[in-house]
Amino acid sequence: MKIFQNFDLKERNTLGLRANTKYYTEPESVEELKAILSDDSYNEIPKMVMGEGSNILFTGDYTGLIIHPSIKDIRITDEDADYIYLRAGAGVVWDKLVEFAVDRGWGGIENLSSIPGCVGAAPVQNIGAYGAEAKDTIFRVEYLTFEGLVDKTLSCEECRFGYRDSIFKRELKGRGVITYVTFRLSKIPAINAGYEDVKQAMKGVSEPTIFQVREAISSIRAKKLPDPAVVGNAGSFFKNPVVNKSLALQLKESYQDLKLFPAGENEYKLPAAWLIDKCGFKGSRTGNVGVHANQALVLLAYEGATGEELINLSKTIIKTVKERFNVDIEPEVNIC
Repeated sequence: MKIFQNFDLKERNTLGLRANTKYYTEPESVEELKAILSDDSYNEIPKMVMGEGSNILFTGDYTGLIIHPSIKDIRITDEDADYIYLRAGAGVVWDKLVEFAVDRGWGGIENLSSIPGCVGAAPVQNIGAYGAEAKDTIFRVEYLTFEGLVDKTLSCEECRFGYRDSIFKRELKGRGVITYVTFRLSKIPAINAGYEDVKQAMKGVSEPTIFQVREAISSIRAKKLPDPAVVGNAGSFFKNPVVNKSLALQLKESYQDLKLFPAGENEYKLPAAWLIDKCGFKGSRTGNVGVHANQALVLLAYEGATGEELINLSKTIIKTVKERFNVDIEPEVNIC
């Protein structure tokens, strides 16, 4: 177990922004995590939990301790006639877990293929894509509190999942470290291929398998999203906004190509990418930052980019979308 000082974070965030943290550590077990947090040296300093750095924007150096949980074991904890209960460490790479499940024929998370990040981030963000969300399969979440170092467990319902939201982004934000997540996966998977892009990719396949769904979605994402190793990005920078029915139908009347997605009683979700594209940002570049030409939700950080440049670009996009459509969009990335 090592504690690194003045640690360079450039290779630890997919935007590739330059930043240092005063302390950095990668505990490989709950015991190691407790040993670090029980050290009086770190009692009074800020603490932040970071996974693969795929959803974070650094505006400067971090003055505290960054914890990257590296707990990577996966095991079955229970099963019945219909389901497998799979417990995965917070440090497991998310797509490796999806691959692990799909290869064994266990369904439920295949539509979340190729999402960057670690298992520990899945419940925080309630990650979602192509008609599925993490909450659909999460059974329980285990975490360790910073105060008192108490091991706690929350059921799916207690996590208060919402659209890209959870209790870990609200009441429990900054109060602990997720250590394990248990997923309930189906032994008899129901195929979820209703999303238009997935439908097109699966055209001609009469009885698709979850393996084929995973392949299709991975291919779609590879075409739409840039490789962070080539140009810095954090995937989808903005959330899709949810608006009231009246505004949604008003916009639909003016823009026939706008797609509306029901999001509860008298509410609709709008595609933020469409709104940004209509405002002319898609494919644009300002200084060292820009908007991806294939997916307007993705902001790009070219070499030399700063967090301030990205924030200024995002503010310009937010302001322009509001002025044109009277719709508020907000960042999905964590800004620190």
